Amino acid sequence: MSLILGVLGGMGPAATLDFLGKLQAATPVQRDQDHIRTLVDINPLVPDRNDPAARPGPVLAQMATSLRDSGAQVLAIACNTAHAYADVIVRASGLPLVDMIGTAAKTARDTGARRAGVLGTPKALKLYREYLAAQGMGVVTLDQGRQEVFMDLIYKIKRGDLGPEVRERMAELTQYLAAEGAEAIIAGCTEVPLVFDAATSRLPFVDAGEVLARRCVSVCLGLEPLPAL
Repeated sequence: MSLILGVLGGMGPAATLDFLGKLQAATPVQRDQDHIRTLVDINPLVPDRNDPAARPGPVLAQMATSLRDSGAQVLAIACNTAHAYADVIVRASGLPLVDMIGTAAKTARDTGARRAGVLGTPKALKLYREYLAAQGMGVVTLDQGRQEVFMDLIYKIKRGDLGPEVRERMAELTQYLAAEGAEAIIAGCTEVPLVFDAATSRLPFVDAGEVLARRCVSVCLGLEPLPAL
């Protein structure tokens, strides 16, 4: 029997549903009962992780403890930026966390790239710099003006705009990262794959949500050990 997975989601809701679809697709099954039991808190009321004045930590901690009390045995966060509060979540719940950013960084290394271009929020970029450095990799990021464009695109996607203009501009940002020396692209925000994917990318493309889903399957099915607390 597989471990029960608890997912902290809702940041935003569409990205969480995308993650759950990838989790289902990554699970080897012959029947309904072969799927991983998954408890999901889709909570769009989590304070904005990008607002310096907001305090999402206590809300995320409460979500984690509620998932634990409902039976979750291992946690995942369907949001890159919320991993800035991973320590708070683990301390509050006492449960192991499958780390999205660490998993994505290792996947980028495995492409053979020496420098990864990352599309992410400022808090997520800080974490990616640390994790990629631990893999011996350099990081390519957007300049200030393009980072502002990126954040505007993310909020448009959160509002439901998945149209051609948003897709085109996201593609342009990946092209900038490639021109600056990126050898692989990491979608370090779960909204990015809603408008840009591996089929569109000229470089190896790491969808952090997808690789998190695959690792959650491995952990829950006992194919790899639980993450350390």
